[in-house]
Amino acid sequence: MARARRSASRPAARRAAGKRTAAKPRKPSRAEPALLSGFRAAAPAKINLYLHVVGRRDDGFHLLDSLVAFADVHDTVTAVEADELTLTVSGPFAPALEAEPDNLVLRAARALASAGGVKRGARMRLIKRLPVASGIGGGSTDAAAALRVLSALWRVKPAKGDLYKLALDLGADVPVCLGGRALYMGGIGDALSPAPALPKAGIVLANPGTPLPTPPVYKARQGAFSQAARFADAPKDARALAKLLEGRRNDLTQAAIGLVPAIAVVLDELGAAPGCLLARMSGSGATCFGLFDDALAAARAVGPLAKLHPEWWVAPGRLIADIAEVKAEV
Repeated sequence: MARARRSASRPAARRAAGKRTAAKPRKPSRAEPALLSGFRAAAPAKINLYLHVVGRRDDGFHLLDSLVAFADVHDTVTAVEADELTLTVSGPFAPALEAEPDNLVLRAARALASAGGVKRGARMRLIKRLPVASGIGGGSTDAAAALRVLSALWRVKPAKGDLYKLALDLGADVPVCLGGRALYMGGIGDALSPAPALPKAGIVLANPGTPLPTPPVYKARQGAFSQAARFADAPKDARALAKLLEGRRNDLTQAAIGLVPAIAVVLDELGAAPGCLLARMSGSGATCFGLFDDALAAARAVGPLAKLHPEWWVAPGRLIADIAEVKAEV
């Protein structure tokens, strides 16, 4: 499990307002002026470089074969010692969580406390930069980050199998997000296998601004099931990775476009961006990604896209080998 980063003191000038979710209602607080006794962790965007639907269980859950990687575009979760368990949510996508009185971060915290016999609380903060219901594992990666920071804060270390089960009980994508590195994902998301090392590459994430819950996308999927398409050799660079991915796909794309037609526009615009090696939808959408040779090439593509479509969320970044590479921003 990737390690949480101990937080350093921050000047008061960097405080930001947020919304608090807790058992006892309290007014929104400012960001912590100092996190001397706390920890923080990045919650990076999960990217399905390809996603094949290979079957369906009798209970209706679909079986997948997917290569999952991560980008350095991220949410941040922090935690400091406290008597009660509370959560403050801030950031550009905080309003999208206002209707959730008990989100996945708090559920992860309570599950870990129960598993570890922890009686004390924590004052948590989620800085929500990733769009909600967007195919990049926002809630799952936030929950995984919460497990990392609270394991460090509370000094609990569940057995690997117990932590995996705890994560899976929270959601199918939480275990792969807890792993925090490129992995092959099978089953309903519960079967994780090592993936070859991925090369350095730039990435642009783009979302048309429309939340897209996962269940309707799977319900709308039609056609035959695909075959698994894993590869064993590590691609030498971004172009070799894009070439390998060209022979694979995201089987949920057409179903997602049927629900949110703007996804097709996002894919077309990303694919036409100078330097884009491959454009594809991630997960069940609506976020799409473009692969580039490096982070600089990705950054150059963002300006024109954002200017042409100011209603989109567009973010440049890079693929990462391990989430330990990402310094959590506060």
